[in-house]
Amino acid sequence: MAFKGEDHLDSLPLPVQRMHLIQVDSVQRWMEDLKLMTDCECMCILQSKPISIEKDEQNELILSSQYSRCDNLQLLLKRAWIISTELTRIAQKLEKNRWQKVHSMTVRVNCHVRSMVNEYNTFTRNPSEEMHQFEKLLIDKCSEFTAFTERCIQTEDEQILKSMKSCINETLTTVAQYFGQLIELVLTHEAQNLLRQIELSDSMYITESAISSLFSLTQEGAHLCRIVAKAGGVVALFKICRQDCFRCLYPQALRTLASICCVEEGMHQLEKVDGILCLADILTDNSHSEATHAEAAAVIAQITSPHLTFTQHLSSFLENMEEIVTALVKLCQEASSGEVFLLASAALANITFFDTMACEILLQLNAMKILLAACSDKHIVDTPYSRDQVVTILANMSVLDQCASEIIQGNGVQLLMEMLFERSSSGNSAEVAACERVQQKSAVTLARLSRDPEVADAAVKLSCIPRLIKLCRSPTERNNSDSVLVACLAALRRLAVMSPDGLEDSDFQQLVKPRLVDSFLLCTNMEESFV
Repeated sequence: MAFKGEDHLDSLPLPVQRMHLIQVDSVQRWMEDLKLMTDCECMCILQSKPISIEKDEQNELILSSQYSRCDNLQLLLKRAWIISTELTRIAQKLEKNRWQKVHSMTVRVNCHVRSMVNEYNTFTRNPSEEMHQFEKLLIDKCSEFTAFTERCIQTEDEQILKSMKSCINETLTTVAQYFGQLIELVLTHEAQNLLRQIELSDSMYITESAISSLFSLTQEGAHLCRIVAKAGGVVALFKICRQDCFRCLYPQALRTLASICCVEEGMHQLEKVDGILCLADILTDNSHSEATHAEAAAVIAQITSPHLTFTQHLSSFLENMEEIVTALVKLCQEASSGEVFLLASAALANITFFDTMACEILLQLNAMKILLAACSDKHIVDTPYSRDQVVTILANMSVLDQCASEIIQGNGVQLLMEMLFERSSSGNSAEVAACERVQQKSAVTLARLSRDPEVADAAVKLSCIPRLIKLCRSPTERNNSDSVLVACLAALRRLAVMSPDGLEDSDFQQLVKPRLVDSFLLCTNMEESFV
């Protein structure tokens, strides 16, 4: 049973996952948005006034000192999110002919747009003429939009309202189009400014601040990562990672690279600048800190993710694979924390999907012994996410005949048995999913390895058969997971062949003798009370 298509990096917890997920209490989120969602009608005229540089130098100084460039970008993105949300809501209200609501929301969008433009112009540097043109187009179209909706609330004639509705729809579409184009230009401009700072500045502080702001941008989703990649983000960051004077910034730069390389544009740029070779050099250089090695491992985990469909062009990876795998195994062995082990093992797990030769290299490096030993240290392998990576490697290595003896020597069957009991302690959905993967893959590994009589005998002695039966018959034990059920049925059937005396007749008749699909249907329809 293969696991192609799974994204091991995406299954990791924060902060390892490097993804921007909004998981906050709804009231807290509302409180954060409230300061931007002001009563715009009474503020519209005031906020559309330009700020005089001569008279308001003190105010500008306060704004500059209060907010860093990163804060300003976050404010801009927050404002853009609100405008986008409001435009969607206007379309919904318009569909229901809620004219009063449409008008009040249009006024609010008008104000937000003007505020966004004014706020942005207070901190941006050298905005392009094209940006100014789109700012004017958007503000003019918003004013026109507001005027349209105001006329609608002043009439009750259904025919007039019906005729105006199509015009309002067209105007709404145009506003959304101009807004999208302006935001694209603004974000591209800001990404270019940050990259210019990274490339030209000799100041450690300025470079660190620019990389931090760039990382914040990449956390806003794939579209922002594409913008950064197209602006030359990968090239600039690898340039940093090739300069000894910036060694202390390597972890930060590598973390940003891992985010950018979740998109195809980032991967292409990585290939063009020999990024794989640079990562291999960093991983094999013992003078680098563990944090630098860990972040380099995170980039490797990202670019080899089975979830990505555009890794085929990474030909240079195969050339450096043995060096990279060796360095990652060493990092797993010497990891001082659970997070470092998680990043290194995730990279190894993904590489075992990337090329089958990796499993043979791991076998030569005694990786199985190292991973099994790490699992006995609860400070290193301390979460279901880490165990997910380990059992993925074991499952993919178990196709090799030589693995059976390694498993026996390292007490691996006992570990696989323990993994069949994996349960979430928090109830968090991501952790529950990780526990399911651990159960599934441990069952698959047992099924594959049990072709060796010695492994099968060890599994039977450790009472694996009763546990597999429990997982098949009890939906709650496997969290109602069908993939766990299929894997357990397959493992049970393999062990039943090697040790038929370990099953009661009813278990044999229901779980082993029928076709697998029939046993599967029986177990999925089974009531908990019958277990």
